[in-house]
Amino acid sequence: MISAAHKSSGKTTVSIGLCAALARLGRVVQAFKKGPDYIDPLWLGRASGRACYNLDFHTMGREEIVSLFARHMADADIGLIEGNKGLYDGLDLDGSNSNAALAALLGTPVVLVLDTRGMTRGVAPLILGYQAFDPNIRIAGVILNNVGGPRHESKLRRVIEHYTDVRVVGAVPRNEKVEIVERHLGLMPSNEAEAARQRIDAIADHVGGSVELDRLLEIASAAPAFDAPPAADSTPASSRVRIAIARDAAFGFYYPDDLEALRQAGAELVPFDTLSDTRLPDADGLFIGGGFPETHMAALEANQPMRDAIRAFIESGGPAYAECGGLMYLCHGLEWRGRTCRMVGVLPARVKMHQKPQGRGYVRLCETSHHPWGGGVGQVIHAHEFHYSGLEKLDAELPFAYQVERGYGVDGRHDGLIYRNLLANYAHMRSVGGNHWAQRFVDFVASHSSS
Repeated sequence: MISAAHKSSGKTTVSIGLCAALARLGRVVQAFKKGPDYIDPLWLGRASGRACYNLDFHTMGREEIVSLFARHMADADIGLIEGNKGLYDGLDLDGSNSNAALAALLGTPVVLVLDTRGMTRGVAPLILGYQAFDPNIRIAGVILNNVGGPRHESKLRRVIEHYTDVRVVGAVPRNEKVEIVERHLGLMPSNEAEAARQRIDAIADHVGGSVELDRLLEIASAAPAFDAPPAADSTPASSRVRIAIARDAAFGFYYPDDLEALRQAGAELVPFDTLSDTRLPDADGLFIGGGFPETHMAALEANQPMRDAIRAFIESGGPAYAECGGLMYLCHGLEWRGRTCRMVGVLPARVKMHQKPQGRGYVRLCETSHHPWGGGVGQVIHAHEFHYSGLEKLDAELPFAYQVERGYGVDGRHDGLIYRNLLANYAHMRSVGGNHWAQRFVDFVASHSSS
């Protein structure tokens, strides 16, 4: 596990660089991300050459985490888990959902990325404190990040060697180009950055050349074996419906295991581009996930044939599902930075971007009787949200699929707008043991395609 003492220590950049550098050595690298996130996994997956999977205590049971981890490690040489925030940070006082708890569950040695700007002798009590806080966690090494130069590195190494028994496995010099990528990572997901590969290569050169990769492989190989629960059958079912899915620069936030769950439920996923295609593919259902429609709103508005095609599909009763950015795209208009662009126009609301997040973090939803997929009234669903946008001039008569018990959703009390056979929510779902949304959606599409 690549973790840190606190957020913004550079662990994402280091993790990307390590994935790419280890893959260059011919290793099969399987990346994981702790917690809910789309953007970091996009970069980690691009760097490793394999889809990155999320391990999240909020949406997944402990056995489910172990099973997913074991299944995707089965044909890998090394697994790399990027933590979120700091090693011991988490929602609960007892740390039961922290990065450290995940490392303990999987028997994973931890390498701490330490932001060393303005630090010399103080690095020792920091490391000693993290070691002493939970003796069950094995901090097997540290990577010194943002090192000011050879003299600074030498001081840090001497201090750590004198006061601690932790091995320094790398010292990454401060680099403005890498810092720029780190600073804007959230605004530049790898699915839309044309130069993503070049950026990853540059990070791999910088990080890979500053870390003892052989030592890192030794640390990983010392992780204990564990007995994983039997993995569920991952063989896709024979296709019974075709679902058109938006996959482009504006919409790219999809969990790979959710897409696998849709296929296992019998869906053939047919990608289309909201920016350049002029019509929907022949399909029984429609899925538009999250993304950044605001940064592409002019192009989305300009592609009127696609907007018309999506509106016609939904107005005719076509089964559709949208999350966050997809919800925004289906509204009448989108306002950002003093400009408003027309969107699809099936949801009777306007979207306004704000300076601060309107909904951020884990959510807990209770399903209402209005939910179009049926069969789950009263079911409590754990999901997450992250949106700077809010809805204005929303039709008060529109029913909601969820009551919000924690989080914000559409208005602080509800989420899941329903219009004809469309369900659109700000919450990002995860098709896991407590929420089989993929199976339910495919069943819903199938029921309409056969009627």
